[in-house]
Amino acid sequence: MKQQIFKITKNEKIAKDVMLMHLSGDTSDLTTPGQFVNIKLEGQFLRRPISVCDYTFDSLTLIYKIVGAGTEKISKYQTGTDLDILTGLGNGFDTSKSGTTPLLIGGGVGVPPMYNLCKKLLTEGKTPTVILGFNSRDDVFFEKEFKDLGVNVIITTADGSYGIKGFVTDVMKNLDYSYFFTCGPEAMFKAIENIAQTSGQYSFEERMGCGFGACMGCSCKTKYGNKRICKDGPVLEREEIIW
Repeated sequence: MKQQIFKITKNEKIAKDVMLMHLSGDTSDLTTPGQFVNIKLEGQFLRRPISVCDYTFDSLTLIYKIVGAGTEKISKYQTGTDLDILTGLGNGFDTSKSGTTPLLIGGGVGVPPMYNLCKKLLTEGKTPTVILGFNSRDDVFFEKEFKDLGVNVIITTADGSYGIKGFVTDVMKNLDYSYFFTCGPEAMFKAIENIAQTSGQYSFEERMGCGFGACMGCSCKTKYGNKRICKDGPVLEREEIIW
């Protein structure tokens, strides 16, 4: 974990209530897809955790949804603003277990970490398939970015206004895959758990206090004992989760 200053180079709307932020800074403490950062906000007691969408050695891409006062404040920040950020948080995804044809499933704001994960799997010679689930056409983002990677991308919307009408599981049940990785709401996870054909990894969205395991505010029970979502997670393997 590192605490450092990043500078905003872009902060723009890309879908309904969804923002994309590019920042410049040292990302050397980011090592694995699925990690997150924690942003300090002036006037707010707690930092705001946001999953990493992508990064290079000197740039960071974050995608976040405006859901409260904290993210509303972040959405107003202009280019050139400095942010105090903790980087390198969380365990991230273990790609060594993916097999050759992994399935990536992102639901809503669970989509961003799937992007860097997809890039990593491609560098390892894997052939991922990507399902992105949204409520409606207005919520869809990053379809082109995934397609530009050369992978098969399937979009679902709950209201049928774009892509396939239904949920990610409506597509998943008809696919063959060697392993799955997913990030999104817990209701989606439970639906996936009911039909999943292989082992997999779930990246949990959780309210956090410190973000690095000190406060124990995001502890959960697993089959192998208590774990902290911020430090021992946010990624948990299917076999250890107690639903």
